[in-house]
Amino acid sequence: MDLRQLYASIDLQPEIAGRLEELQSGFLPKGAEVYLEQLTRPETAAGAYRLLDACLSDDPDHLKMLYCQLECACRIFPTYQEMGIAESVFTDTMKCFSRFIAECGRRNGRLFFDRGWWTYRQISMSLFRIGALEYEFTRHEGKRVIGIHIPSDADFAESSVDRSLADAEASFGAHFPDYPRDTWICDSWLLSGTLRMHLREGSNILSFGKRFTILQEDQEGECLEWLFQVPDHTPADRLPEHTALQRSVKRFLLDGGKIGTALGVLKEKPKTFF
Repeated sequence: MDLRQLYASIDLQPEIAGRLEELQSGFLPKGAEVYLEQLTRPETAAGAYRLLDACLSDDPDHLKMLYCQLECACRIFPTYQEMGIAESVFTDTMKCFSRFIAECGRRNGRLFFDRGWWTYRQISMSLFRIGALEYEFTRHEGKRVIGIHIPSDADFAESSVDRSLADAEASFGAHFPDYPRDTWICDSWLLSGTLRMHLREGSNILSFGKRFTILQEDQEGECLEWLFQVPDHTPADRLPEHTALQRSVKRFLLDGGKIGTALGVLKEKPKTFF
């Protein structure tokens, strides 16, 4: 898979694709190629991202970083094929780039890339999109666990979440049999205990939260960017009110309340029942 094929498969915005094609490989500083190789390996990706980011600090829209990370995505595609991981999983995983750029556009009124600090996980095969949810090989209290993430475009219906969890269990069992799958965690504003009082009975968010045993809550955690699709420093009185949840949370914030976040562990290990 080359870059143009990747751009098409992940529905990269034409404006961004065009700007990337204007870049030449010569923009990389001498010696930076090693960082791209390191970005594709879980054990070196985080450090390589920081070093490469320092090399590309003259790029306010971070398109050079985007170019590098999409190049890395092309490089790991053969590994997906060799391991027998479905091409749809690769495509759905890498669509995070288009999704994040679209989110930038909604929040800021123009398209750019601001998630390089996160997406090195996808290009190092540490994080995968499987159905509605994303799953990351990570650690909690020194133990290897699977972290669950909720993309902004997820179908959050209970049946979709069930299928995603079951498919993830089956996929990891088949392709990463040595990775432990006894603990699945989620750290999100969607698990916040405070959020529950703003949800209607039968809410998909409420249903999702009931799957977890809450280990800890953080009242300082932020939800503005995710719930309201605005920059996280937006004053409460300027938050949109397009949904009932937004209206309820906005009133709560204006009264001095905080939603926060919570960390939970999945009560039951996913079962491959489909």
